[in-house]
Amino acid sequence: MDEDTRYEAVRSRDGRFDGEFFFAVETTGIYCRPSCPAVTPKRRNVRFFATAAAAQGSGFRACRRCRPDAVPGSAEWNARADVVARAMRLIGDGVVDREGVAGLAARLGYSARQVQRQLTAELGAGPVALARAQRAHTARVLVQTTDLPITEIAFASGFASVRQFNDTMREVYAATPSELRATAPRQRGRHPAGGVPLRLAYRGPYQAGDVLDLLADEAVPGVEEITGTRGRRTYRRTLRLPHGTGIVAVDERPRAAASASGARPGGWLDARLQLTDPRDLTTAVGRLRRLFDLDADPYAVDERLGEDERLAPLVAARPGLRSPGAADAEEMAVRALVGPKDAAELVRRYGKALDSPSGSLTHLFPEPAVLAEAEPHGSLGALAAALADGTLRLDPGADRDDAEAALFALPGMDTATIAVIRTRALGDPDVAPPGLSVPDSRRPWRSYALRHLHAAGELD
Repeated sequence: MDEDTRYEAVRSRDGRFDGEFFFAVETTGIYCRPSCPAVTPKRRNVRFFATAAAAQGSGFRACRRCRPDAVPGSAEWNARADVVARAMRLIGDGVVDREGVAGLAARLGYSARQVQRQLTAELGAGPVALARAQRAHTARVLVQTTDLPITEIAFASGFASVRQFNDTMREVYAATPSELRATAPRQRGRHPAGGVPLRLAYRGPYQAGDVLDLLADEAVPGVEEITGTRGRRTYRRTLRLPHGTGIVAVDERPRAAASASGARPGGWLDARLQLTDPRDLTTAVGRLRRLFDLDADPYAVDERLGEDERLAPLVAARPGLRSPGAADAEEMAVRALVGPKDAAELVRRYGKALDSPSGSLTHLFPEPAVLAEAEPHGSLGALAAALADGTLRLDPGADRDDAEAALFALPGMDTATIAVIRTRALGDPDVAPPGLSVPDSRRPWRSYALRHLHAAGELD
């Protein structure tokens, strides 16, 4: 999009572009999402940015009315396979906070200087600035939804010092952490019974029922459960996270958010996170967003697939159908190989029991290293060993083609299993079903085309 087209999106308050770009107003010093309901600024006073971090780096503060830091992420980062997209997926997973820029660069196979240069050239911000913007958002959520001490929130959000935390919050939100807390609804608690409440934003229509149907079919006892009646179900599961463990609950019923123009460009799913260590909030949210495919651009997907004669009626019947990913890529790879029944047996035999079970949630899925030692032979042993020693990488920044090549090198791996791993564990939106002729006109959304065919009962 050129800047004139972007301005038209701002002028019409088009929520389809929330998260795809941001605009800032030089006369107010504030940056917003395209659908912000405030009075449209004059064109000469508007600047455009690819990321919130770039706007913050240019001295603009987040709008308190539209909260641009809370929008869905750009769909580009999941669709693209280049180093910038891989870097953005890793930053979203909290790698910079845990391993620094050097760790990010090592995972990408580039020098830190090369990563800095490529991100800055395309996005207007380097990895440190992008991670800083993410930290600020995590901190705001904790400040406004819990009664954790401000000092504890500072370090839980990834800041190196309380002073750095305070300075960042003032720069980004034009308010101190205490002022942000004072303006939040009075429904907080240090350890809320239901966990930290979250709104998982998405753009466009969202077929939550289809996603919950899939998760219900795949659910592994002890690790996952679905409760409630259709239309009002809740999905719950355990999470293994870098600093501890977590239990998440996500409600099926989407909440629509009306834009200022009267359209409904998207909404959110209500979720609750119980974490043993609040430092894992950013990582846990990123993994949930991948599992529920919340950063997708349904407008682009539906437009392309709606041109296909076979798919057009399916798209019309299920606009915004998603291609779910995985909350744990390594777990998904093992489950794709062994199937639901054997996965449940692996949990029973080798899963780590939670210190405090929650309902039917009692275990974490066994780690690859544990499986490699316990089941050293056959396809499972080979897969677990490759995951444990790093021969096979499935993290958000993994090169999808390299991962597929590593999978093919393992004994017992067939094309169908690898296609599932590439679609779900690696989040590839463009995987063709093996053995079927698929027209190129469905690219780059062949994974979504397959979901439509499955949802319509045209494929097993």
